[in-house]
Amino acid sequence: MRSALLAAGVLGSVYTANAQSQTVIKANIFSPLVRTGNFAVERALSENHSFQVGFYFTGFKVDDTRFNGIGVTPEYRFYLSESKDAPAGFYVAPFLRYQNFKLTSVNNSAEGSLSTFGGGVTAGYQVLLKDRIAFDFFLGPSYNAGSAKSKDGSTESFSTGLFSGFGLRTGITFGIAF
Repeated sequence: MRSALLAAGVLGSVYTANAQSQTVIKANIFSPLVRTGNFAVERALSENHSFQVGFYFTGFKVDDTRFNGIGVTPEYRFYLSESKDAPAGFYVAPFLRYQNFKLTSVNNSAEGSLSTFGGGVTAGYQVLLKDRIAFDFFLGPSYNAGSAKSKDGSTESFSTGLFSGFGLRTGITFGIAF
């Protein structure tokens, strides 16, 4: 009985040591440059598919409008590499994005809000070093739609700049896989 348990333990540890990581927690390394924290969690669902959800918070200024808020970005990744299993290799990922901001006009201190909803698709490549350190490079088109509303009901217009309309979603993330 002891021999069987010992053999099962050894085989289990060998399997665990050789099994590829299934979950990656990561941060976009360039986000702090624009006063944003951007984090994501990705989970492999099968050899070629994974699901990722990203969260960010920001205190960013565009033109004369200050944005303070959050965003969430769920995406489904299709890994196309035959030699690597998810979450590693080349992928294509359709995504959705919801953003909610408090707006402040720098010129006259008017306040408002902006909620947008959109989506797009990215292509990228994720590398897992030693099956523990993740680097993810991605790029793709996006579109967000929404309208700014003034808090006091006035016709104050806010510059929604980068947060509405067509844009480019890009990034380099660094993370830990387990």
